Amino acid sequence: MSKPGKARYRLSAVVASYEDAVGGSEVEVETDDGKIYKFPHPLFTDDDTAKAIDAAEGDGAKARVLLGDQWDAFVKSGGDANGLMLVYVAARSEMQDTLGKHRPTKR
Repeated sequence: MSKPGKARYRLSAVVASYEDAVGGSEVEVETDDGKIYKFPHPLFTDDDTAKAIDAAEGDGAKARVLLGDQWDAFVKSGGDANGLMLVYVAARSEMQDTLGKHRPTKR
């Protein structure tokens, strides 16, 4: 139990609050044929994946890191690296707007 006037946050509640605020821990991309592909939301990307994205050169390499095993199917569905990176940038931009307004729950 936290003391009055002390800031204490329950980790699971904060994470859930941010997941709710940004729409989940994954970003979904739907191609024109109706297939859905997922990658980790930029706010919830693990350190190894974030480092791999940063180290990748060009949209193609970054997109392959984001989708991993889904990449070939994504391309067969009509997706491309540039389009996927636009979605990634949009998710990051929306996240930044949301984080400026969001106040996480403490419990």
